[in-house]
Amino acid sequence: MARTFTKIGKQIAIAVKAGGPEPENNPSLRAIIANAKRENMPKDNIERAIKNAMGKDQSDYKSMTYEGYGPHGVAIFVDTLTDNPTRTVGDVRSVFNKFNGNLGTMGSLAYLFDHKCVFSIKMKEGLDVEELILDLIDYGVDDDYDVDEEEGSITIYGDPKSFSQIQKHLEENGFEVVGAEFTYIPNDLKDVTPEQRESIDKMIEKLEEFDDVQNVYTNMKPAED
Repeated sequence: MARTFTKIGKQIAIAVKAGGPEPENNPSLRAIIANAKRENMPKDNIERAIKNAMGKDQSDYKSMTYEGYGPHGVAIFVDTLTDNPTRTVGDVRSVFNKFNGNLGTMGSLAYLFDHKCVFSIKMKEGLDVEELILDLIDYGVDDDYDVDEEEGSITIYGDPKSFSQIQKHLEENGFEVVGAEFTYIPNDLKDVTPEQRESIDKMIEKLEEFDDVQNVYTNMKPAED
């Protein structure tokens, strides 16, 4: 939990530096706060992270993505926020090397993944989801969406460049955004054996131990239930 809060704190720092400390005037910050609440991050922690981000001596975090092949030819994307890229790339490379992987150049595996923005919103009574998707189609929102009946929420996917416009449309039309983020979705899944999956999962766990690492994505085919 502490590691999750640290990661969210970095996201808040970048959002505040880019758009200011007032959530009502900063769409990115509003989205991150929604994610923080979903992760049960205390209000005091959120407010402290915003205040710290306004300090002159705060680190200047940068978003860096590293990509390469892990064991058994599985493609791996590592999303980071770092104030020291030299340290971070060294940490990431050490894990790739330990698991006989190969860290590639930026963009080398882009063709294997689709970069998307993702919004989770609360279901409204009488909502026509198809109509909502049509309203957002000009922003590059996908036809595919997920409905979670148990949580009473809908998840939609769209063009990352349209993040702010999609968020604005949802908020202006009275939707409660309970989660918003960017993700990489594999378009070519790779089959692995249970033993291979175990070694890849161990590599992912090692990468996620670093505070600079925000998310790890792979094109490994999900395990069957």
